Amino acid sequence: MPLWRAARQPAALLRAPRSGAAAAAAAGRRRHIAGPELVPHAELWGAPVPDGPGSANLDWASLGFDYVPTNGHVRYVWKDGQWDSGRSLRDPYIPVHILGNVFHYGQALFEGFKVFHTRNGTVCAFADNMNHERMGHGCRRFRIPEVPWSLWKKAVDDVIRANVAFVPPYGSGGALYVRPFIFGSGPRLGLGPSPEYTFVVFVNPVGSYYKTGQLEALDALVNTEYDRAAPLGCGDCKAAGNYAADLESMHMAKSRGFPISLYLDAREQRYVEEFNTSNFVAITKDGKYITPQAPRSVLPSNTNRVLRQLAADLGITVEQRPIDFEAEVDSFAEVGAVGTAVVVTPIRSFTRGDRKWTFGEPKVLKQLLDAVRGIQDGEAEDRHSLMRRLDLVPEKRGTMLSIYPGL
Repeated sequence: MPLWRAARQPAALLRAPRSGAAAAAAAGRRRHIAGPELVPHAELWGAPVPDGPGSANLDWASLGFDYVPTNGHVRYVWKDGQWDSGRSLRDPYIPVHILGNVFHYGQALFEGFKVFHTRNGTVCAFADNMNHERMGHGCRRFRIPEVPWSLWKKAVDDVIRANVAFVPPYGSGGALYVRPFIFGSGPRLGLGPSPEYTFVVFVNPVGSYYKTGQLEALDALVNTEYDRAAPLGCGDCKAAGNYAADLESMHMAKSRGFPISLYLDAREQRYVEEFNTSNFVAITKDGKYITPQAPRSVLPSNTNRVLRQLAADLGITVEQRPIDFEAEVDSFAEVGAVGTAVVVTPIRSFTRGDRKWTFGEPKVLKQLLDAVRGIQDGEAEDRHSLMRRLDLVPEKRGTMLSIYPGL
Protein backbone atom coordinates (compact mmCIF):
# COMPACT_ATOMS: atom_id res chain seq x y z
CA MET A 1 0.00 0.00 0.00
CA PRO A 2 1.46 3.44 -0.91
CA LEU A 3 2.52 5.47 2.13
CA TRP A 4 0.23 8.36 1.21
CA ARG A 5 -2.71 5.94 1.16
CA ALA A 6 -1.72 4.40 4.53
CA ALA A 7 -1.58 7.86 6.02
CA ARG A 8 -5.18 8.52 5.07
CA GLN A 9 -6.72 5.30 6.34
CA PRO A 10 -9.36 5.63 9.11
CA ALA A 11 -8.15 4.69 12.59
CA ALA A 12 -10.25 1.63 13.29
CA LEU A 13 -9.49 0.53 9.82
CA LEU A 14 -10.22 -2.99 8.94
CA ARG A 15 -6.54 -3.91 9.16
CA ALA A 16 -5.25 -7.35 8.28
CA PRO A 17 -3.08 -8.76 11.11
CA ARG A 18 0.68 -8.68 10.50
CA SER A 19 3.08 -11.42 11.42
CA GLY A 20 6.75 -12.28 11.09
CA ALA A 21 8.93 -9.99 9.02
CA ALA A 22 6.00 -7.76 8.09
CA ALA A 23 5.22 -7.12 11.77
CA ALA A 24 8.87 -6.38 12.55
CA ALA A 25 9.10 -4.00 9.61
CA ALA A 26 5.91 -2.24 10.68
CA ALA A 27 7.24 -1.88 14.24
CA GLY A 28 10.46 -0.48 12.88
CA ARG A 29 8.59 2.12 10.85
CA ARG A 30 6.73 3.27 13.94
CA ARG A 31 9.99 3.66 15.94
CA HIS A 32 11.82 5.55 13.22
CA ILE A 33 9.43 8.20 11.96
CA ALA A 34 10.87 9.82 8.87
CA GLY A 35 7.98 12.21 8.42
CA PRO A 36 4.35 12.69 9.40
CA GLU A 37 3.14 11.06 6.21
CA LEU A 38 4.31 7.68 7.51
CA VAL A 39 2.02 7.74 10.54
CA PRO A 40 -1.78 7.47 10.21
CA HIS A 41 -3.40 10.59 11.66
CA ALA A 42 -5.35 8.50 14.16
CA GLU A 43 -2.16 7.09 15.70
CA LEU A 44 -1.03 10.64 16.46
CA TRP A 45 -4.29 12.25 17.44
CA GLY A 46 -6.48 9.33 18.53
CA ALA A 47 -9.37 10.06 16.15
CA PRO A 48 -9.94 8.84 12.58
CA VAL A 49 -9.61 11.28 9.73
CA PRO A 50 -11.63 9.68 6.92
CA ASP A 51 -10.92 10.02 3.25
CA GLY A 52 -13.41 12.17 1.40
CA PRO A 53 -16.09 10.84 -0.94
CA GLY A 54 -14.61 9.80 -4.24
CA SER A 55 -11.01 9.69 -2.98
CA ALA A 56 -10.67 6.03 -4.01
CA ASN A 57 -10.11 7.55 -7.47
CA LEU A 58 -12.07 4.94 -9.38
CA ASP A 59 -13.27 5.53 -12.91
CA TRP A 60 -16.64 6.72 -11.62
CA ALA A 61 -18.08 7.27 -15.09
CA SER A 62 -17.52 3.60 -15.97
CA LEU A 63 -19.11 2.06 -12.87
CA GLY A 64 -21.98 -0.32 -13.50
CA PHE A 65 -23.72 -2.64 -11.09
CA ASP A 66 -20.83 -5.03 -10.56
CA TYR A 67 -18.63 -6.10 -7.64
CA VAL A 68 -15.86 -3.69 -6.65
CA PRO A 69 -13.47 -4.60 -3.78
CA THR A 70 -13.55 -2.08 -0.93
CA ASN A 71 -11.98 -1.62 2.52
CA GLY A 72 -14.10 -4.35 4.06
CA HIS A 73 -17.33 -5.09 5.90
CA VAL A 74 -18.87 -5.14 9.37
CA ARG A 75 -20.02 -8.37 11.00
CA TYR A 76 -22.06 -9.20 14.12
CA VAL A 77 -22.93 -12.60 15.57
CA TRP A 78 -25.98 -13.53 17.65
CA LYS A 79 -25.53 -16.44 20.05
CA ASP A 80 -26.93 -17.47 23.43
CA GLY A 81 -29.65 -14.87 23.16
CA GLN A 82 -27.54 -11.79 22.48
CA TRP A 83 -25.55 -9.94 19.84
CA ASP A 84 -21.80 -9.57 20.20
CA SER A 85 -19.98 -6.23 19.90
CA GLY A 86 -19.23 -6.68 16.20
CA ARG A 87 -16.07 -6.67 14.12
CA SER A 88 -14.72 -4.85 11.08
CA LEU A 89 -12.97 -7.13 8.61
CA ARG A 90 -11.20 -6.87 5.27
CA ASP A 91 -11.50 -10.52 4.26
CA PRO A 92 -14.57 -10.92 1.99
CA TYR A 93 -14.96 -14.57 3.03
CA ILE A 94 -16.97 -15.86 6.00
CA PRO A 95 -16.20 -19.20 7.68
CA VAL A 96 -19.48 -21.02 8.33
CA HIS A 97 -20.09 -24.44 9.91
CA ILE A 98 -20.81 -27.22 7.41
CA LEU A 99 -24.23 -27.62 9.05
CA GLY A 100 -24.95 -23.90 8.93
CA ASN A 101 -28.71 -23.51 8.84
CA VAL A 102 -28.50 -21.25 5.79
CA PHE A 103 -27.16 -24.12 3.64
CA HIS A 104 -29.80 -26.67 4.55
CA TYR A 105 -32.92 -24.81 5.62
CA GLY A 106 -32.50 -21.48 3.90
CA GLN A 107 -32.64 -19.01 6.79
CA ALA A 108 -31.34 -15.95 4.94
CA LEU A 109 -32.61 -12.40 4.36
CA PHE A 110 -30.97 -9.43 2.71
CA GLU A 111 -31.60 -5.75 2.07
CA GLY A 112 -30.22 -3.10 -0.22
CA PHE A 113 -30.15 0.70 -0.19
CA LYS A 114 -27.90 3.51 -1.37
CA VAL A 115 -25.71 6.17 0.18
CA PHE A 116 -25.13 9.45 -1.67
CA HIS A 117 -22.66 12.31 -1.64
CA THR A 118 -24.95 15.34 -1.91
CA ARG A 119 -24.56 18.75 -3.45
CA ASN A 120 -23.84 20.39 -0.07
CA GLY A 121 -21.07 17.88 0.69
CA THR A 122 -22.88 15.62 3.14
CA VAL A 123 -23.00 11.84 2.91
CA CYS A 124 -26.52 10.47 3.44
CA ALA A 125 -28.27 7.10 3.49
CA PHE A 126 -31.53 7.00 1.57
CA ALA A 127 -34.47 5.67 3.61
CA ASP A 128 -32.52 2.92 5.36
CA ASN A 129 -35.04 2.99 8.22
CA MET A 130 -37.48 1.38 5.76
CA ASN A 131 -34.97 -1.37 5.03
CA HIS A 132 -34.53 -2.00 8.72
CA GLU A 133 -38.29 -2.21 9.14
CA ARG A 134 -38.62 -4.66 6.26
CA MET A 135 -35.79 -6.88 7.50
CA GLY A 136 -37.50 -6.96 10.89
CA HIS A 137 -40.65 -8.29 9.25
CA GLY A 138 -38.63 -10.98 7.48
CA CYS A 139 -36.84 -11.94 10.69
CA ARG A 140 -40.15 -12.49 12.45
CA ARG A 141 -41.44 -14.60 9.56
CA PHE A 142 -38.25 -16.71 9.42
CA ARG A 143 -37.76 -17.04 13.19
CA ILE A 144 -34.53 -15.03 13.09
CA PRO A 145 -33.61 -12.67 15.94
CA GLU A 146 -34.31 -9.09 14.92
CA VAL A 147 -31.49 -6.59 14.53
CA PRO A 148 -32.11 -3.61 16.84
CA TRP A 149 -32.12 -0.20 15.14
CA SER A 150 -29.17 0.90 17.30
CA LEU A 151 -27.08 -2.04 16.08
CA TRP A 152 -28.22 -1.57 12.46
CA LYS A 153 -27.35 2.13 12.56
CA LYS A 154 -23.94 1.52 14.11
CA ALA A 155 -23.09 -1.22 11.61
CA VAL A 156 -24.13 0.93 8.66
CA ASP A 157 -22.37 4.05 9.94
CA ASP A 158 -19.16 2.16 10.74
CA VAL A 159 -18.91 0.50 7.35
CA ILE A 160 -19.59 3.80 5.56
CA ARG A 161 -16.88 5.56 7.58
CA ALA A 162 -14.38 2.87 6.68
CA ASN A 163 -15.38 3.04 3.00
CA VAL A 164 -16.22 6.70 2.50
CA ALA A 165 -13.50 6.89 -0.16
CA PHE A 166 -15.70 4.60 -2.26
CA VAL A 167 -18.75 6.87 -2.12
CA PRO A 168 -19.03 8.19 -5.70
CA PRO A 169 -18.63 11.96 -5.69
CA TYR A 170 -21.54 14.31 -6.28
CA GLY A 171 -22.24 14.76 -9.96
CA SER A 172 -20.88 11.36 -10.99
CA GLY A 173 -24.33 9.75 -11.10
CA GLY A 174 -23.19 6.98 -8.78
CA ALA A 175 -23.90 5.86 -5.24
CA LEU A 176 -22.53 3.52 -2.61
CA TYR A 177 -24.79 0.48 -2.55
CA VAL A 178 -25.18 -0.97 0.95
CA ARG A 179 -26.12 -4.63 1.38
CA PRO A 180 -27.09 -5.74 4.92
CA PHE A 181 -27.87 -9.45 5.24
CA ILE A 182 -28.53 -11.97 7.97
CA PHE A 183 -28.38 -15.76 7.94
CA GLY A 184 -28.44 -18.83 10.15
CA SER A 185 -24.75 -19.62 10.63
CA GLY A 186 -24.89 -22.15 13.46
CA PRO A 187 -24.98 -25.96 13.06
CA ARG A 188 -28.42 -27.53 12.80
CA LEU A 189 -29.03 -31.09 11.60
CA GLY A 190 -32.80 -31.23 12.09
CA LEU A 191 -35.26 -28.58 10.92
CA GLY A 192 -35.49 -25.68 13.34
CA PRO A 193 -34.11 -22.21 14.03
CA SER A 194 -30.34 -21.85 14.01
CA PRO A 195 -28.44 -21.64 17.33
CA GLU A 196 -26.38 -18.79 15.84
CA TYR A 197 -26.95 -15.97 13.35
CA THR A 198 -24.56 -13.68 11.50
CA PHE A 199 -25.46 -10.15 10.44
CA VAL A 200 -23.21 -8.51 7.86
CA VAL A 201 -23.15 -5.11 6.18
CA PHE A 202 -20.95 -4.60 3.15
CA VAL A 203 -20.78 -1.87 0.52
CA ASN A 204 -20.11 -1.59 -3.18
CA PRO A 205 -19.84 1.55 -5.34
CA VAL A 206 -22.27 1.50 -8.25
CA GLY A 207 -23.01 3.68 -11.24
CA SER A 208 -25.97 3.73 -13.56
CA TYR A 209 -27.72 0.38 -13.83
CA TYR A 210 -27.80 0.94 -17.58
CA LYS A 211 -24.51 1.27 -19.43
CA THR A 212 -25.84 4.23 -21.44
CA GLY A 213 -26.73 6.13 -18.28
CA GLN A 214 -30.19 6.72 -19.74
CA LEU A 215 -33.57 5.13 -19.08
CA GLU A 216 -34.08 2.13 -21.32
CA ALA A 217 -37.61 0.90 -21.92
CA LEU A 218 -37.92 -2.90 -21.87
CA ASP A 219 -40.24 -5.43 -23.46
CA ALA A 220 -41.76 -7.68 -20.80
CA LEU A 221 -43.15 -11.19 -20.93
CA VAL A 222 -46.25 -12.03 -18.89
CA ASN A 223 -45.09 -15.16 -17.11
CA THR A 224 -47.72 -17.91 -17.14
CA GLU A 225 -45.37 -20.86 -16.58
CA TYR A 226 -44.03 -20.02 -13.12
CA ASP A 227 -45.29 -18.51 -9.89
CA ARG A 228 -43.12 -16.19 -7.83
CA ALA A 229 -44.80 -16.78 -4.48
CA ALA A 230 -47.65 -18.68 -2.86
CA PRO A 231 -50.73 -16.67 -1.79
CA LEU A 232 -49.96 -17.22 1.89
CA GLY A 233 -46.22 -17.78 1.54
CA CYS A 234 -43.21 -15.53 2.15
CA GLY A 235 -43.19 -13.42 -1.01
CA ASP A 236 -43.47 -10.34 1.18
CA CYS A 237 -40.04 -11.06 2.70
CA LYS A 238 -36.73 -10.21 1.05
CA ALA A 239 -35.61 -13.80 1.42
CA ALA A 240 -32.67 -15.18 -0.55
CA GLY A 241 -34.67 -18.23 -1.63
CA ASN A 242 -37.28 -16.09 -3.36
CA TYR A 243 -34.62 -14.83 -5.73
CA ALA A 244 -33.07 -18.24 -6.33
CA ALA A 245 -36.51 -19.53 -7.33
CA ASP A 246 -36.72 -16.78 -9.96
CA LEU A 247 -33.55 -17.74 -11.81
CA GLU A 248 -35.05 -20.41 -14.05
CA SER A 249 -38.02 -18.21 -14.87
CA MET A 250 -35.69 -15.32 -15.72
CA HIS A 251 -33.58 -17.60 -17.91
CA MET A 252 -36.67 -18.77 -19.76
CA ALA A 253 -37.84 -15.22 -20.44
CA LYS A 254 -34.41 -14.08 -21.65
CA SER A 255 -34.14 -17.10 -23.95
CA ARG A 256 -37.30 -15.82 -25.63
CA GLY A 257 -35.95 -12.31 -26.01
CA PHE A 258 -37.49 -10.70 -22.93
CA PRO A 259 -35.12 -9.14 -20.36
CA ILE A 260 -37.88 -8.96 -17.75
CA SER A 261 -41.09 -10.81 -16.95
CA LEU A 262 -44.23 -10.09 -14.96
CA TYR A 263 -45.74 -12.57 -12.52
CA LEU A 264 -49.48 -12.88 -11.98
CA ASP A 265 -51.05 -14.30 -8.85
CA ALA A 266 -50.52 -18.01 -8.20
CA ARG A 267 -54.14 -18.79 -7.43
CA GLU A 268 -55.89 -17.52 -10.59
CA GLN A 269 -53.17 -16.21 -12.93
CA ARG A 270 -55.32 -13.09 -13.11
CA TYR A 271 -54.04 -10.37 -10.83
CA VAL A 272 -50.76 -8.49 -11.27
CA GLU A 273 -48.11 -9.24 -8.66
CA GLU A 274 -44.60 -8.09 -9.56
CA PHE A 275 -41.67 -8.32 -11.96
CA ASN A 276 -38.69 -10.62 -11.40
CA THR A 277 -36.94 -8.31 -8.95
CA SER A 278 -39.08 -5.16 -8.99
CA ASN A 279 -42.52 -3.89 -8.05
CA PHE A 280 -45.12 -3.10 -10.70
CA VAL A 281 -46.52 0.41 -11.08
CA ALA A 282 -48.66 1.94 -13.80
CA ILE A 283 -49.93 5.39 -14.65
CA THR A 284 -53.44 5.02 -16.03
CA LYS A 285 -54.84 7.01 -18.93
CA ASP A 286 -56.90 9.02 -16.45
CA GLY A 287 -53.74 9.93 -14.53
CA LYS A 288 -53.76 7.60 -11.52
CA TYR A 289 -50.74 5.87 -9.97
CA ILE A 290 -51.70 2.24 -9.38
CA THR A 291 -49.74 -0.62 -7.84
CA PRO A 292 -50.80 -4.10 -6.62
CA GLN A 293 -51.87 -4.96 -3.13
CA ALA A 294 -51.08 -8.57 -2.20
CA PRO A 295 -49.76 -8.42 1.38
CA ARG A 296 -48.42 -11.98 1.62
CA SER A 297 -47.02 -12.50 -1.87
CA VAL A 298 -45.63 -9.15 -3.10
CA LEU A 299 -42.48 -7.66 -1.59
CA PRO A 300 -43.23 -4.18 -0.19
CA SER A 301 -40.77 -2.10 -2.20
CA ASN A 302 -39.28 0.88 -0.37
CA THR A 303 -38.81 2.62 -3.71
CA ASN A 304 -42.49 2.11 -4.50
CA ARG A 305 -43.37 3.46 -1.06
CA VAL A 306 -41.36 6.62 -1.71
CA LEU A 307 -42.78 7.05 -5.21
CA ARG A 308 -46.35 6.76 -3.88
CA GLN A 309 -45.64 9.55 -1.40
CA LEU A 310 -44.06 11.79 -4.02
CA ALA A 311 -46.91 11.10 -6.44
CA ALA A 312 -49.41 12.16 -3.77
CA ASP A 313 -47.32 15.32 -3.20
CA LEU A 314 -47.80 16.12 -6.89
CA GLY A 315 -51.56 15.72 -6.59
CA ILE A 316 -51.66 12.35 -8.34
CA THR A 317 -54.31 9.91 -7.13
CA VAL A 318 -52.57 6.84 -5.70
CA GLU A 319 -54.30 3.45 -5.56
CA GLN A 320 -52.78 0.33 -4.00
CA ARG A 321 -55.21 -2.46 -4.82
CA PRO A 322 -55.69 -5.71 -6.74
CA ILE A 323 -55.09 -5.12 -10.47
CA ASP A 324 -56.86 -7.43 -12.90
CA PHE A 325 -54.35 -7.70 -15.76
CA GLU A 326 -56.66 -8.61 -18.67
CA ALA A 327 -59.42 -6.25 -17.53
CA GLU A 328 -57.15 -3.24 -16.96
CA VAL A 329 -54.10 -3.50 -19.20
CA ASP A 330 -55.69 -1.35 -21.92
CA SER A 331 -56.08 1.47 -19.39
CA PHE A 332 -52.32 1.72 -18.76
CA ALA A 333 -50.63 4.78 -20.26
CA GLU A 334 -47.24 4.11 -18.65
CA VAL A 335 -45.79 1.07 -16.89
CA GLY A 336 -42.68 0.82 -14.75
CA ALA A 337 -40.66 -1.71 -12.77
CA VAL A 338 -39.44 0.03 -9.61
CA GLY A 339 -36.65 -0.87 -7.20
CA THR A 340 -33.45 0.26 -5.52
CA ALA A 341 -31.06 -0.42 -8.38
CA VAL A 342 -32.55 1.92 -10.99
CA VAL A 343 -35.59 3.49 -9.22
CA VAL A 344 -37.78 3.21 -12.35
CA THR A 345 -37.38 0.98 -15.42
CA PRO A 346 -39.95 1.88 -18.12
CA ILE A 347 -41.82 -1.02 -19.69
CA ARG A 348 -42.39 -0.63 -23.42
CA SER A 349 -44.69 -3.62 -23.93
CA PHE A 350 -46.27 -6.75 -22.48
CA THR A 351 -46.54 -10.01 -24.39
CA ARG A 352 -48.84 -12.82 -23.28
CA GLY A 353 -49.09 -15.70 -25.71
CA ASP A 354 -49.81 -14.21 -29.14
CA ARG A 355 -51.10 -10.90 -27.75
CA LYS A 356 -49.07 -7.75 -27.22
CA TRP A 357 -49.79 -4.42 -25.54
CA THR A 358 -47.59 -1.33 -25.94
CA PHE A 359 -47.28 1.76 -23.76
CA GLY A 360 -46.28 5.38 -24.15
CA GLU A 361 -43.26 7.36 -23.04
CA PRO A 362 -42.83 7.42 -19.25
CA LYS A 363 -43.57 11.11 -18.74
CA VAL A 364 -45.11 10.92 -15.26
CA LEU A 365 -42.75 8.16 -14.14
CA LYS A 366 -39.79 10.23 -15.38
CA GLN A 367 -41.08 13.16 -13.34
CA LEU A 368 -41.23 10.95 -10.25
CA LEU A 369 -37.77 9.54 -10.97
CA ASP A 370 -36.35 13.06 -11.21
CA ALA A 371 -38.02 13.92 -7.90
CA VAL A 372 -36.35 10.96 -6.18
CA ARG A 373 -32.96 11.73 -7.68
CA GLY A 374 -33.30 15.38 -6.69
CA ILE A 375 -33.72 14.35 -3.06
CA GLN A 376 -30.90 11.81 -3.23
CA ASP A 377 -28.49 14.35 -4.71
CA GLY A 378 -29.48 17.05 -2.23
CA GLU A 379 -30.89 19.24 -4.98
CA ALA A 380 -34.52 19.10 -3.83
CA GLU A 381 -36.21 19.59 -0.48
CA ASP A 382 -36.39 16.41 1.58
CA ARG A 383 -39.90 17.00 2.91
CA HIS A 384 -40.29 13.47 4.27
CA SER A 385 -36.87 13.10 5.94
CA LEU A 386 -35.82 10.28 3.62
CA MET A 387 -32.12 11.13 3.83
CA ARG A 388 -30.22 10.20 7.00
CA ARG A 389 -27.04 12.20 7.33
CA LEU A 390 -24.00 10.14 8.34
CA ASP A 391 -21.35 11.48 10.70
CA LEU A 392 -18.04 10.51 9.20
CA VAL A 393 -16.16 10.90 12.50
CA PRO A 394 -17.44 8.81 15.43
CA GLU A 395 -18.77 10.67 18.46
CA LYS A 396 -16.36 8.87 20.82
CA ARG A 397 -12.82 9.88 20.00
CA GLY A 398 -9.81 7.86 21.07
CA THR A 399 -7.32 9.00 23.68
CA MET A 400 -4.96 11.61 22.34
CA LEU A 401 -1.44 10.24 21.98
CA SER A 402 1.73 12.32 22.16
CA ILE A 403 5.22 11.88 20.77
CA TYR A 404 6.56 13.53 23.92
CA PRO A 405 7.10 11.73 27.26
CA GLY A 406 4.70 12.45 30.07
CA LEU A 407 5.50 15.49 32.20
